[in-house]
Amino acid sequence: MSETGGVREVKSAARTVELLEVLAARGDRPARLQELADELEVPRSSMYALLQTLISRSWVRTDVTGSLYGIGIHALLTGTSYLDSDPRVRVVRPYLDEASQALGETIHMGRLDGRDVAYLATRESHEYLRTISRVGRRLPAHAGALGKALLAEHPDEELPQGPYEALTPNSHTTRDTLTADLREIRSRGHSVDREEGVLGIIGFGFALRYDSPAQDAISCSVPVARLTPEHEDQIVAVMREIRGKIEATAPGGAAVHWR
Repeated sequence: MSETGGVREVKSAARTVELLEVLAARGDRPARLQELADELEVPRSSMYALLQTLISRSWVRTDVTGSLYGIGIHALLTGTSYLDSDPRVRVVRPYLDEASQALGETIHMGRLDGRDVAYLATRESHEYLRTISRVGRRLPAHAGALGKALLAEHPDEELPQGPYEALTPNSHTTRDTLTADLREIRSRGHSVDREEGVLGIIGFGFALRYDSPAQDAISCSVPVARLTPEHEDQIVAVMREIRGKIEATAPGGAAVHWR
């Protein structure tokens, strides 16, 4: 039986969390009862009872036929509470506005979460708008500016062996190419994502070093067609300045340091 910090894992709680994570990962693809039972390897009757419990508390929703299941509205409310209660997100938000106004591009804040980066805040460019906000979504850390900026703050020994998922033809798929890129990032002081996460988009990432090693980063995303050498220089200069302002004002020793 698995343990966390010397405490035995509660199976029912673990199963509930796993179910919510599966439903969240499916996005706009609702699941059927048997699919969920098979994926989590639990009896169909147990899965049905768990789903009904979560539906009654709005953590899971179902369609009018009662045969399709998706993530419920209480997951959104809990996620919003996480963002609203985080002192560092509150500090960073105004500086994202400042960077967006100065550059006219999309600015992100993200946090390392295992092998992924979770997007915590975004300021969209008025020049090009995504149809889906990235806030609350995840991207593999090896495939974007935010993630690579943060991976460069950690020892290479912590990297998984690979192969890595290819989101585009430009994504790193081997540990060797990723570690070579991370060495350049450490030397340069920021990461560059040249269409590795999304085709047509180049990103510049900057780790926020109010933690050691850094867990948060900011980035600027630019369509390839809009990027010139002069604009790239401007982006790097502005984002470095913004990083310095954030690190100078982020909560220090009095803040709660969550695990």
